[in-house]
Amino acid sequence: MVGFVTAEEFFGTITKVDGNKVTFLKGNKFKGEEQKEGRAEVAATVKVHMGMIDKGAGDFTIKAGDAIEGGLKNEMFTKIGEKGVNAQITTDDKGKITQILALKGFGKGKKGGQ
Repeated sequence: MVGFVTAEEFFGTITKVDGNKVTFLKGNKFKGEEQKEGRAEVAATVKVHMGMIDKGAGDFTIKAGDAIEGGLKNEMFTKIGEKGVNAQITTDDKGKITQILALKGFGKGKKGGQ
């Protein structure tokens, strides 16, 4: 049996960070997608930023904003509440997380994800 992993970008909710391992619920709960639990290691060069919503023609994209001080050691990730941290997560072709764009306030009726 041969398994293939491809690079991926998805919305999810980070529920736990334990060293270099991140546990998350994969899927956009705000669009009614079913969320499935996943876990992945972060790459040594992982980028952790606040995400900025860029509204385009009828859709939106998430762009990297300011770097989060301390990365995954920031209190945002060390003291995750029961709702988790909403984020856009990017993985490489080995399944390691290469970028996390945290979406503060996303889905709470606040404009611009703030």
